[in-house]
Amino acid sequence: MTSIDSLIKALQAEGYEPDRRLATAVYLALKLQRPLLLEGEPGVGKTELAKALTRVLQRQLLRLQCYDGMELREALYEWNYAAQMLHMRAAQGSATEAEQIEREVYQPRYLIRRPLLQALQTHEPGALLLIDEVDRADEPFEAFLLEYLGEYQVSIPELGTVQALVRPVTLLTSNRTRELHDAVKRRCLYHWMDYPDRDRELAIVRRQVPEAGQALARQVADVVARLRGPEWADQFQRSPGIAETVEWSRALAALGTQSIDPEVLTQTAGLLYKQREDIETLTRAASLVLQPA
Repeated sequence: MTSIDSLIKALQAEGYEPDRRLATAVYLALKLQRPLLLEGEPGVGKTELAKALTRVLQRQLLRLQCYDGMELREALYEWNYAAQMLHMRAAQGSATEAEQIEREVYQPRYLIRRPLLQALQTHEPGALLLIDEVDRADEPFEAFLLEYLGEYQVSIPELGTVQALVRPVTLLTSNRTRELHDAVKRRCLYHWMDYPDRDRELAIVRRQVPEAGQALARQVADVVARLRGPEWADQFQRSPGIAETVEWSRALAALGTQSIDPEVLTQTAGLLYKQREDIETLTRAASLVLQPA
């Protein structure tokens, strides 16, 4: 990308509407070849940014979905033990020495590469590695990531240090279910992603759901902005994300909705909220929510 503006246009062409602060963070991460940590509430578009950026850069997307109790072998590598055992059995009947057999079974051909190692060993134009919801992993995994994030390399005891053939573009996302260690943050550029304002949400709906029409798209953007606003946000367990907005827009267009009224809002509440209590709250307050501020 030659400029922030060209990056914005390229992402828009892929259906993603970034604000300028986000585009600046991504641009700097690309230019400085630094990992980018994106924190924010669920549903603000962190993962979708990685997907759109992959298409813009024409790189391979490698996704590491983090979770509590994730083991290192699921992130980096593991040995193909079955193939190693077959090799050892075949060598038992020969005069091959034990040390030589051990060297032979710990060869790259017996290595099962997971996302981190794949990212380091991807040739031109390189990969985009998405380390998704890193806050769900435990602290030992964070400690392991430091070498990768700081030097784009990892250490494999049997093979030594593996350095990146082409520096992968690396995005980490966090829903901030817990605070990440400062050592991780220092190795990354950082950007807090918030929900889009009403105008950007309208642009997203218009671009991704053209069948909704301009009048309906405006109503959708107005309602969602109201639900996320100070008057209503505290009434719900969480605010609708961008994905929910887009899905709701598609559903309304499929129903042939011309105008959002309390009945339509009540009948489609399950597209905006995924908790029974939130749906009940919206059902009770549908008329009030639709009243202009």
